[in-house]
This record gives sequence, structure tokens and C-alpha cells, in this order.
Amino acid sequence: MILCLSKETREGERRVALTPDVVRLLVQKKHTVWVEKGAGEGSFLSDEQYEQSGASVMPRSEMLTQPGLWLGINPPDSSLLATLPRGSAWVGLVLAAMHPGVVKAACDAGLTLISLDAIPRISRAQKMDVLSSQANLAGYKAVLLGAQALGKIFPMLMTAAGTIRPSKVVIMGAGVAGLQAIATAKRLGAVVEVSDIRPETKEQVESLGGRFIELKQDESVRIEGGYVKGVSEDFLARQQALIAQHVSQADLVVTTALIPGKKAPMLITQAMVEAMKPGSVVVDMAVEQGGNCALSRLNQTVVHRGVTILGEANLPAHLPLNASDLFARNVLALLELILNSDGLNLNREDEIVAGCLLVEQGKPVHPSLIQP
Repeated sequence: MILCLSKETREGERRVALTPDVVRLLVQKKHTVWVEKGAGEGSFLSDEQYEQSGASVMPRSEMLTQPGLWLGINPPDSSLLATLPRGSAWVGLVLAAMHPGVVKAACDAGLTLISLDAIPRISRAQKMDVLSSQANLAGYKAVLLGAQALGKIFPMLMTAAGTIRPSKVVIMGAGVAGLQAIATAKRLGAVVEVSDIRPETKEQVESLGGRFIELKQDESVRIEGGYVKGVSEDFLARQQALIAQHVSQADLVVTTALIPGKKAPMLITQAMVEAMKPGSVVVDMAVEQGGNCALSRLNQTVVHRGVTILGEANLPAHLPLNASDLFARNVLALLELILNSDGLNLNREDEIVAGCLLVEQGKPVHPSLIQP
């Protein structure tokens, strides 16, 4: 099967799903790789580099002449899927719960749809975990954006004119993004406090030099696959009351809390923002799923009573060189599992394949898509 690298069309997207280094490895394994002209420009990767790696570079119209395995990053447009030759496959982030039209389009076009965000969080699949690799970079960039918007430095500074106290950073969520945000803020010299519903994250937070904000658990907290799947309104209210005390004293707040397939939990209310010091900053990393802050707006900077709220989406795209490299290596690990010399080999007995295969040749096969 021909591997087809698609050029991303999302506004502001600079990443690419395959890099020339990974293309070279695929060609060495006797795979044919077609690259859409200009696909790597946003990541500073030229068409010539792809050709030198063994790929054929061409316009998209020429790539649509025969079935292939298409590789992308963002959920594909339904109109694009409708143009793919029947029997083709698409591999990328699908986020099916938020983009049901993509699944329908794949079914209507008789395609196979493989969702990278649905790969199970198990040890054997760590090399394929694009969510973690991209969240790691996003956590780093979130702190840098916050530091840039903040009107003071992070570290303590002792001068002849006096001592500057270190900035206080509060990070909400100690997943991959949150842990990287902790490490980055500490390297910059800030005092870091961290809130997370999962008590098992306390050791990780403290190992990075953060102070863990503890909240007594209750039975409403459900955690599956490393994600918080649900909490009660009472628990959220208690969490907000505790967090409000710490947020009011923070110079920078970074929020990272997500619930897969659902609206992001509201953690910072307008009243909490209004209790913050003028000049402080909130970076809402969950803004694409509704946001953790009541005042955040997608891809906008909001200033409310002297507090700056950054709602920048798709932070990994701000670091396209590293983000593309990691994404491509994640994709390579998956391709090594699902490709053989004859093409796609989708063994649904394999836990990884069963987890990320949504549609096969136009038929929904994932349990979440099959009506009982």
C-alpha cells in the first residue's frame, strides 16, 4: 500500500505527520511514500529533503489516483475523505467524540479510519502515544507563553537595589503536560504549586520540586486509563474553594485538565480571576475543549481587571521541528505494527489495533461506534 503524507490545512498548523528521517526508514522497509507538495514547509522541511529520503513529491490531485494509506495530524475534513479512492485508509488524530462527521464521512467513502488519539494507554503502546509526546511540548510552551506575558521574572534575584521575590506558579493538572510545565517553571526559578484530583500524582509532583495541593478524595472520582472520567459537582465545588486560595496569590496559573470526549471541567471562575493580582496571567491549555477558565476564549488574549488570560490553541504547533519529529516517530511505531509487505494488517485481536481502529472499509468496528 502506498503511504500518502497529507499537507495540513488547519489554520496555524505547522506540524507534519512524517519527517524525511522517518520517510527514509519507511523506504528502507520497501514502502512507497508519496508526499503532498509543500507538506513540510511549516516545519522547515523542504520537498527536496523528502525526495532525498526516497519519497515522491506531487500535488494532491496526483495522489488521489489510487488507494493509499493517508497520514495526517488533525481530524480530516469530511470533504477530503470523500475524495479519497475507495479502499484507502486514514491515520491521524480523529477525536471522534468531537468530530462525528469524520466517522460518517469515512463510512460513506468506504474508508478505513485509524485514530491515533484512541491508542490505549498501555506500556506496549508508549512509542505510539502522540497525545503524550505532543502534550509534553505543550506544557513546556505554555509556561514560556505565560512567562512572556507576565510583567516580572520567575527566579529570585538579589541586587544592590533589593531582592526580587520569585514568581509563584500554580499548575492545575499533573498529567504529561502538567509535569512538563512544573519542570519548566522550576528551571526558570519559580515557586510551583500543583493541584490534581489523582492523589497518586503527588510523588511525581514533589520529585520535580513542586508543592502538591491536597484535597480529600470521595467516591465520585473515576479514573480510567490515566484520565479523570468523572467527578461530582460537590467535589468540584470543594476543589474550587481550595484552589481559589492558591490562585489568588499566584503570578501565573496554567490549567491542563481534560476529560476525553467531554467538555473540559471549569476550574477557574470569573470570581477567582477577579481575586487575582493585577498583572498576573492564566494560560488555559484546555481552551479547545471549552476551557478550564470561565473567561478564556479560543485563540484570544483576554484582559480582565488587569489579569491576562491566554487561550492559545494547538501549542505543539509553536514548536514544529520537535513536534513533527516526535509525532512522526510515534506514527512509525504504529505503522510497524499494522503494515506488512502486503499492505494493512489489522488484527483486531491485538489490543492496540482494537483500540484505535474506528472504521474498517466503511464499516464501524470500534465498540463506541456500534449501536447496542
